[in-house]
Amino acid sequence: MPAALLRRLLAHPLTASLRVDDPATTELRQEVIASKPFLKAIYDEWYGMLARELPSGAGEVLELGSGGGYCAKFIPRLITSECFPSSSAQIVADARRLPFSDGSLRAVVMTDVLHHIPEVRLFFAEAARTLRAGGKILMVEPWVSPWSRFVYGHFHNEPFRPDAADWSFPASGPLSGANVAVPWMVFVRDRVKFEMEFPALSIEVIRPFLPFRYLVSGGVGMRSLMPGFTHRAWASLERALDSQMHRLGMFAFISVRHL
Repeated sequence: MPAALLRRLLAHPLTASLRVDDPATTELRQEVIASKPFLKAIYDEWYGMLARELPSGAGEVLELGSGGGYCAKFIPRLITSECFPSSSAQIVADARRLPFSDGSLRAVVMTDVLHHIPEVRLFFAEAARTLRAGGKILMVEPWVSPWSRFVYGHFHNEPFRPDAADWSFPASGPLSGANVAVPWMVFVRDRVKFEMEFPALSIEVIRPFLPFRYLVSGGVGMRSLMPGFTHRAWASLERALDSQMHRLGMFAFISVRHL
């Protein structure tokens, strides 16, 4: 069965009739997550991970791409933002031109956002400007592994171009514009280039994980393929495969520290 037909058959009914770049799609994703216990357990894990890794001390914490999530329930006084007006975001902010003063942020957090930023170099320059010393960029992003190459290359609806020459891509829309491989390209394939261009930013942690759970959850766009009560069993399976995450991981937790 062609992947496009499979996606149409499994599309979540709340958002199936909407364009992916329609702000209403983002607004409804909180409802989609809440309606799928398996997927909600994954988001709880992501947000808990970001909260635990926050640096202590002074400074605000900014979330990019807040519209479809609920990270603010895990991080007190979080500044939520989206690139278009959204009821779940306090401010409208472009990651390439952050409306914050130099050295004012303690952290920038995001889930599934970096690979949607068309000119990611501009974001890193802004992060280097607005983060204080010891501040961090904390993110959960898609990752490139032998297993994820197969899944993203054949079944994912977003562009997946790990062989692209550059980190940039056309800005077609806030969600349709993407290259799923950008985080891996920046932090692994072109790590030396990143370190030369942004000497104030140090790659602290790269931890691939989640080879199966997000896939069988259906994500935010499709129906769940597994009932919520099976989440614990799937999580146990992934923990047992921890030593193989460099081959299997579909996502990665990434921490970048401002020196």
